[in-house]
Amino acid sequence: MKKQIVIATLCLAAVVPVFAQEQILNIYSARHYPTDEALYSNFTRTTGIKINRVDADDAGIVARLKAEGSSSPADIILLVDATRLWRGEIEGLFLPIRSKLLEDAIPLQLRGKATPTGETPWFGLSTRARVIVYDKARIKREDVDTYEELGDPKNKGKLCIRSGSHPYNLSLFGSVTEHLGEVQAEQWLKGMVANMARSPKGGDTDQIKGVASGECGIAVTNTYYLARIMRSNAADDQAIVDRIGVVFPNQASWGTHINIAGGAVARNAKNVTHAIRFLEYLASPGAQHHFANGNNEWPAAKGVKIDNAALQAMTASGFKSETIPISVVGMNQIKVQQMLDRVGFK
Repeated sequence: MKKQIVIATLCLAAVVPVFAQEQILNIYSARHYPTDEALYSNFTRTTGIKINRVDADDAGIVARLKAEGSSSPADIILLVDATRLWRGEIEGLFLPIRSKLLEDAIPLQLRGKATPTGETPWFGLSTRARVIVYDKARIKREDVDTYEELGDPKNKGKLCIRSGSHPYNLSLFGSVTEHLGEVQAEQWLKGMVANMARSPKGGDTDQIKGVASGECGIAVTNTYYLARIMRSNAADDQAIVDRIGVVFPNQASWGTHINIAGGAVARNAKNVTHAIRFLEYLASPGAQHHFANGNNEWPAAKGVKIDNAALQAMTASGFKSETIPISVVGMNQIKVQQMLDRVGFK
């Protein structure tokens, strides 16, 4: 009797269907933009791959990856600063990959350094320029059309800027250091400290508002913060737009500093195939248009036309961007931080 029961049980087990394992993608993201929710939900809807996301800033993500080591559940890393991407690359936090789609779509200068066997550690997915805004009622455009003039005595008491140690500024300062050399760059930073209208505080939007209120004469911002205000229908925001001008600096020399938001497959990813598919999705025309219209960033992929009126208005006649290697900017950051400490740039 016992034997018959065992046989019956085995036969029953044989006809029970085996359900497919749930498809998962774990993302560590420094992109804290609410508009990106549509990107994630659309990817899940079209692929069936569920996304689990951990949000933190760039430094927090890098620190977490180091602490977790090989036990990290992360599959995808999304960062919003070029030198953080470079840092992740040299510290071995990314898994270099091959993807013809990504290699065809993303320009060489917007990628990490390829390995000897041709794999790429990370890909830029969107770009933003670091520009100067100024009070049109008080400041002449020609007095702020270069980064160097931010530290010129003629602009004493006029500058508003966020913390010098913020990644956006560290990248800009690392770039300027490469162009000017360390000695001149430190004098430039010292000049900026002398020119400040107030101590560094707040984000880029606060700097723009400081110019519009008359507290500052000039400020530094990433373009997507400015574009948000330009696209707003609020009366207060339109008043800001009417008050300020924008300059893409150094058009007669090395060009305007460009920063990158990008993505990589985590070194210890468990879902590599899904991760590559997700990066390819972010490089697709649909996702690239979302970066432009959802968060006012320029697409990184080649040949993608945008219809964002604010971005178009800022660059109606085009602009020259710098071509300095990201690795050089990254390597300059230790020097920059030491210079900031010496000149008292908080």
